[in-house]
Amino acid sequence: MSTTLSPERIELGRFFAVAAERLAAGHAVVEMFSGAIDAEWHRFLDDPAYATFCADHAGGVLGHAAAAGAGEISWVAAYEEMFGMLPECWFTDADGKVDTDALTRYRQTGIVVAEWDCSPTSGDGDDVVPPEPEKAATR
Repeated sequence: MSTTLSPERIELGRFFAVAAERLAAGHAVVEMFSGAIDAEWHRFLDDPAYATFCADHAGGVLGHAAAAGAGEISWVAAYEEMFGMLPECWFTDADGKVDTDALTRYRQTGIVVAEWDCSPTSGDGDDVVPPEPEKAATR
């Protein structure tokens, strides 16, 4: 069995690290806007290794909640501080198609505007995701 992680799994771990910091700081929504990475998350949710993966990247198990919205992604600057620029797989849908317009716009402006339909939660079962997303940090 290969221990090489896919780009989507690597980015899921990075997303969990960013999400854990934002959730601990009181942010209720950490927008999952990548269809490809979200599909990987859904495949992984029921895997026995999920809890360990979460603990390794987020310090504890993260839950998954419906949280539909659209707008500027609030955590991009936090991600960039930790890991650098978002890679292409963030702009890839579940079928493997890259949104080249969104990727180009991000590379030119540093801003991501997208739709999302879920967010991680602290995993304690008491999380309520607000209907309105948080505003992105200014650069």
